[in-house]
Amino acid sequence: MKQNYVPLEELLDAAGGSIYKLTILAAKRALDLADGQKPLLEHPNEKLLDNALQEIAEKRVKVK
Repeated sequence: MKQNYVPLEELLDAAGGSIYKLTILAAKRALDLADGQKPLLEHPNEKLLDNALQEIAEKRVKVK
């Protein structure tokens, strides 16, 4: 099990610079993954929140 470090600056850029939007986006994406949606990553981690944060950093998930 490998933990990826994602710099906060990358995550904030993907969430429009708002820590609030980032928190909501990460939580909603992690819940979607928990409900059975497939990860958008080639090699997903075991932890759903790690996957959600990585997807946000790679701009595969965006704020509406």
